[in-house]
Amino acid sequence: MEGFTCPFSLTYSALLFWTVAVPLAASLPLLLGCLKGTPARLLAALGAMLPLLGALYLAAHYAGAYTVGGYAFYCNAQLGLPAAGIALKLGLNGISLPMFVMAAIVSFCAVLYAIGGRQERQSLYLGLLLVMSSGVLGLFASIDLFYFYFFHELALIPTFIMIGIWGGKARRVAAIEMTIYLTLGAMLVLAGLVALYVLSGLNTFDFITLRQAIAQNPLGEGSQHWIYGLLLIGFGILVSLFPFHTWAPRGYANAPASAAMLHAGVLKKFGLYGLIQLIAPLLPVGAASWTGLLVVLALCNVLVIGLITMAQKDLRYMLGYSSVMHMGYAFLGIATMGTLGLGAALMMMFAHGLAVAALFLMADCVAVRNSGETDMASIGGMVKHTPVFAAFFAAATFASAGLPGFANFWGELGIFTAVFKMNSTVSALAILGIIISAIYGLRALAAIFYGPHSKAYEQRIAQYGAPADLQPYEKLPVMILLGALMFAGFWPRAVSEPVNAELSSRQPAVAVQTANAAE
Repeated sequence: MEGFTCPFSLTYSALLFWTVAVPLAASLPLLLGCLKGTPARLLAALGAMLPLLGALYLAAHYAGAYTVGGYAFYCNAQLGLPAAGIALKLGLNGISLPMFVMAAIVSFCAVLYAIGGRQERQSLYLGLLLVMSSGVLGLFASIDLFYFYFFHELALIPTFIMIGIWGGKARRVAAIEMTIYLTLGAMLVLAGLVALYVLSGLNTFDFITLRQAIAQNPLGEGSQHWIYGLLLIGFGILVSLFPFHTWAPRGYANAPASAAMLHAGVLKKFGLYGLIQLIAPLLPVGAASWTGLLVVLALCNVLVIGLITMAQKDLRYMLGYSSVMHMGYAFLGIATMGTLGLGAALMMMFAHGLAVAALFLMADCVAVRNSGETDMASIGGMVKHTPVFAAFFAAATFASAGLPGFANFWGELGIFTAVFKMNSTVSALAILGIIISAIYGLRALAAIFYGPHSKAYEQRIAQYGAPADLQPYEKLPVMILLGALMFAGFWPRAVSEPVNAELSSRQPAVAVQTANAAE
């Protein structure tokens, strides 16, 4: 297990390494200003396309792949501080595989959309996007606690920079608010992970070794309770769990589109993924002790934030609050602590990442066609000039609301079923979120595309001409995102089968650990 994997060997492990490393390597000439214009755009496209192809190839060869400690494509690149138990170790299991593929898809679409745009200092913009891409791919592939945290921070730093330089009118306030909240959340997570490392008594951050050791010698009930609580608050801040959510809507509303796509679609899943992949199986007694509070806060995400979303008049703010709302569903799935609920939460995370990325991209397309305006009451009737745009926006809206045929439906259905088995009243309240989602989603669709023209919209047409339908650089990424949602919607086993297999294999070990800790 400790063997070195040469990055230049022709193996699946080396492919996984380069899938993570290529975007970071491609970002360096762009960040240093060595390339501009067409060469910069071609390099960025290559730096995002190769990881997508690599992720899809690995996914296609996952079944039957040789595993080490439950992880396929195991890679120990021996980068770090071996004396402190820190080493770059990568691998994919049934839980990380769909998130890794989703991250690659969203990253490619975000870069593709940015290439077609004409931002100032575009080379720097594309370079920062590639750093984010490498970070999100790395965090889902890492099987070392240190690098798991490191890759999250690697992806987070460009987010602040991009909002500060290319963000909206309130970008400074948004960037400062996000920095404060997310730094606090990251520090709490770091404290919890260090506590886990210290109390384990092991000189390693390796997921496999930690899980095996703690399964044999579980932490005490008190330690589990407080470490899990610390991590829940830290991860909750990063995922925008109520009441730690206030940074998200303003941040996403003022973020450039590609940054919002990557952060809301992928990076915000870091906390949810960490709870499912690592913390829940290591600290099952601690997780159970916080279930009641987690259910209440998750319901607040669904209902309270859902009602606030309904009240929004600006499209970008509406999508920001909507993203916060849907995180409540995933937290409810995690609260059940069962295979069905955790698997459905992962399906929800996969689907939400794709859907919200498509919606933020199209929100920017709305702004581009309306002189930066995203107040829904100031637009209206765009379908006459942009029928393809209207169809794509409608599809993404229906997907987000959980319409059958999209992956979101299976995530919501599984979560509601698992929660119903836990508590029927909680399930009934959570289902109200579907109605709320349909109301604000359809209202936005009607106001922007099918409502009567506002005077401001008519004046813009008179001054600038009728808005154009989606251009190829806008259409292609939306088609990829919606296509992936429909693929998983019609063939959910592609996502759920590896997830359920991994979760099912863990349940007996978790049950034994829970019993031992209780004794």
